[in-house]
Amino acid sequence: MNTEIDDELNDELRDEYDFASMKDGVRGKYAKQYHEGVKLIMLEPDVAKIFPDAKSVNEALRSLAKIIQQHQKIA
Repeated sequence: MNTEIDDELNDELRDEYDFASMKDGVRGKYAKQYHEGVKLIMLEPDVAKIFPDAKSVNEALRSLAKIIQQHQKIA
């Protein structure tokens, strides 16, 4: 993992946050909407070193998809 991701994983909530006293909070209120358009894929560590973020993964996959589509049209 890169250090930026490592720092995010080790980030702790402050002690002064008291979620028990919050009113009208709904756990998972937007979870369904979020999951409708998102697919979570775990990358192997060697691949994650090459593609550090979602943008780089998507760019690479789009490039590969174009090559595959062009090959299919020829065949």
